[in-house]
Amino acid sequence: MTETGERPFGELPAALVDEVLKRTQDLGQRLLQNFEHVRERRQAWRDSLQQAGLLRRDAELLYPPIPTTCGVDGSYAVERLLASDLVAAAAVAVEGLTPPSETRHWPEPRHLVWVETEAHEAETGTILRALMIGMELELARQAPHEVVFLDGSLTTPLIYFNQALNKSLDARHLHTTNHFLDRFTSFLDAYLEILASTRSDRCWLAIPKYTTRREIGQTIGWPDTSDDRSLLSFLLEPGEYTSPRPLQQPFEPWHLNLAPLEPAVRAQADRAAQQIISLLDAIQVVYYRPYLWLPALRVEMGRAVAENQARLAAALHGIRHQCGAPAVMEPYPLYMADRMVKHLPKALPTFRQVTSQHIAETYQGSISEVFFGLYGYRTESGV
Repeated sequence: MTETGERPFGELPAALVDEVLKRTQDLGQRLLQNFEHVRERRQAWRDSLQQAGLLRRDAELLYPPIPTTCGVDGSYAVERLLASDLVAAAAVAVEGLTPPSETRHWPEPRHLVWVETEAHEAETGTILRALMIGMELELARQAPHEVVFLDGSLTTPLIYFNQALNKSLDARHLHTTNHFLDRFTSFLDAYLEILASTRSDRCWLAIPKYTTRREIGQTIGWPDTSDDRSLLSFLLEPGEYTSPRPLQQPFEPWHLNLAPLEPAVRAQADRAAQQIISLLDAIQVVYYRPYLWLPALRVEMGRAVAENQARLAAALHGIRHQCGAPAVMEPYPLYMADRMVKHLPKALPTFRQVTSQHIAETYQGSISEVFFGLYGYRTESGV
């Protein structure tokens, strides 16, 4: 019998499928028009990049030794059960393809994990996501490699931290909330070190897969309907990158609500937060297309890296060396870390079943009560 996963329309009404297929014809025509517009304007937009002094080639940079690299990514999941919630968050680091002369060794474990049972709470996912981001930052700071890739934007931790802090006052009964608040100053210290990137032998690069930012498009006057990454994927030739540009800033200033923290640590956290906000205003953005088979990669980095030609060369060289496989659309260690952490939400129901078995072996009441209480309604997850 054919699996449901191989029959994408198997459970949908036939009339609904017919209507969707008819509408896809119109969508395809509109997408075709967009592609044609970009093709027709390609040379003019490339000329505008050159006239603005934004178009560069990696061959113009120094050729440093191949740097060692690693990628860090995280995932979280909340299994909504009848009696309680089962939550899990993990951050994983994967080492990149190793240069031939590399001898250093990063001992395992190269991961951080949090698993807990919680009372039902609507905001558990918000707190858990911020905890996941904090663990990613700590793992990235511990990495002994010259180039460390982070999934997502360098602004993402501040946004998720602020959301979690705002919700934490109403969720102090959660173990996850208290664990997040206890570790928060350590998370801020890791975030600050990553943004500052003061060490000359190490740099942290954020490479988001999805972005809506238009630092270059707003400067040159490109259409509002396309973000920078989508257009530059068609405009840049292999080996080309854009000159570093300041990060597009939000309409409202960056801020962190530190009120939920204990007074004893609030002053320390406030000093770190002010430095972080100052460094966020100095983040630089580069778009780099190392090979023909890759779209343009958005690379966010600290000013200390972007304004130093030797460090910028090492960063781009590290990206290029980790993007050699046509089937992988991002640096290899980020790709592998992403594949690993995406299995956490899929594995959580299995963890629940193992827990159910252990409880059933020793529970003195009716076994049916155990399986009712641990019945899972849905799994909420994110990466």
